[in-house]
Amino acid sequence: MRARTVAGLVLVAALMGVLPGAAEAARLDGFELRGRAGSLGQLSRTVLDDGAAYVSAPRLATLLKGSWTTKGRTATLIVGTRRAQFVRDQARVVVAGRSVALESPARVGATGWLIPEEFLSKGLGLLAPGVTAVAFAGETKKSVAKTVKASITLEELRYRSYPSFTRVVVETGGALAYVVVSSREEIRVRLPRLVLAGARNEEVLDGLVKAIRLDPVGGDAVLRVVLESTVGDVKTSSLQDPFRLVLDIYRQRDAAGREPSQSAMEPLRLIVLDAGHGGHDPGATGPSGAMEKDIVLDVTKRVARLLEEGLGVKVALTRSTDVFVPLRERTNFANKQRADLFVSIHGNAHPRAVSEGVEVYFLSSEASDTDARQVAAIENGVIQLESPASRPKGDLLRSILFDLAQSEFQQESSVMAETVLDSMTTSLTLVPRGVKQAGFYVLGGAAMPAILIEIGFLTNPKEEKKLATAEYRQAVARAIYTGLAEYKRRHDQRVRTAETLPLKAERAR
Repeated sequence: MRARTVAGLVLVAALMGVLPGAAEAARLDGFELRGRAGSLGQLSRTVLDDGAAYVSAPRLATLLKGSWTTKGRTATLIVGTRRAQFVRDQARVVVAGRSVALESPARVGATGWLIPEEFLSKGLGLLAPGVTAVAFAGETKKSVAKTVKASITLEELRYRSYPSFTRVVVETGGALAYVVVSSREEIRVRLPRLVLAGARNEEVLDGLVKAIRLDPVGGDAVLRVVLESTVGDVKTSSLQDPFRLVLDIYRQRDAAGREPSQSAMEPLRLIVLDAGHGGHDPGATGPSGAMEKDIVLDVTKRVARLLEEGLGVKVALTRSTDVFVPLRERTNFANKQRADLFVSIHGNAHPRAVSEGVEVYFLSSEASDTDARQVAAIENGVIQLESPASRPKGDLLRSILFDLAQSEFQQESSVMAETVLDSMTTSLTLVPRGVKQAGFYVLGGAAMPAILIEIGFLTNPKEEKKLATAEYRQAVARAIYTGLAEYKRRHDQRVRTAETLPLKAERAR
């Protein structure tokens, strides 16, 4: 429990606003820029949650009488005929044609672009010859007192359940101090200066965490994570862009000292199938009125029966009736079940009614093409039909990237997508539109290989007519089943090979 118990001295430090997670302006020391003719002005120094020190890029440009322009992830500081080009989250800058390595990357904070203070010693002379930066110490007493008194607003409380841990995130409007105290029954986090409009409650019930409670206490807030079972470890981190406290609660290790995610490679035993849309979200609607939510639910149930009968695996459905399920809850369900695969089944739509064929997607922060980006935008649009409580706040892509558990499963997701697409295009003689990738929110938090299948275009009258028949839906289901069966065969073969290698090595001794 040592890693999960905070001493009283830490509590005092947090309440004084000096823990990591204190406001980003807690230290007001900085630099004076000096040119050949004298002082050009002062540049404040900002220390972020990771301990790295930064300066404001637009302010630096102003003092140098230059310009600061941004385009996507790239920004350029121009002084006279020279320029320095920065890339967000990359610790390297090109100055006057020379590449300069920095220890910290360029960042975008609440106040705009920030560049590492190290640039002032390594790159400033190349960009503006004759200009130097001289460090100075500013007055901090008034600023620190003001920072401690300022209140911080709650932006979002969210969680994700993974096989080996549960992640709780408190996203706020400013940097946050915190104090963690643990017991067998709950983890309690004191959040000084966090102001709540009211109490927040989330039922989790994932076998590790029972519930999450966030309550106002005086001018502060207290986060309580109520536990269902024994915790192995608790890790906390305070991050920026956006400001958030991340609490990872890990399951207890097994007798061999392994966490659940560290177990040996095993055969596939549980597949979660997800029928897209449902309830008040009909999805795409065809010219004759066929609704995506009904067609994909029928196909999903047919695939489930084929998998259970043909492969002997267990299949769980995110929905088995015409109900609405928030996107995040679909992969949360798969994670809680500790599924081996997640397959989301949808029907496609396109302004061009002649569009036809089948597409299979896996998750990526970058879309493979414009059409893939548009499909993801349509599917992610379901977020607007969710209740405000379950809807991600702010930038949707950022929420997807935060939940990008798929990074370690991306290769396997790609292989599964290729296998299923080959089976469908061969069995159904469909137009092969290829395996694609895009930022689908429904796939974002899956802690296993995951794909999204678009089984056809409901906006195409010909395909709508086919999908409206039980015979064709059964053929689609069988094609998906055949692809998943082939993927399982190859996976299980790799498992058997991995199991025999130690035996062969032992015999060779």
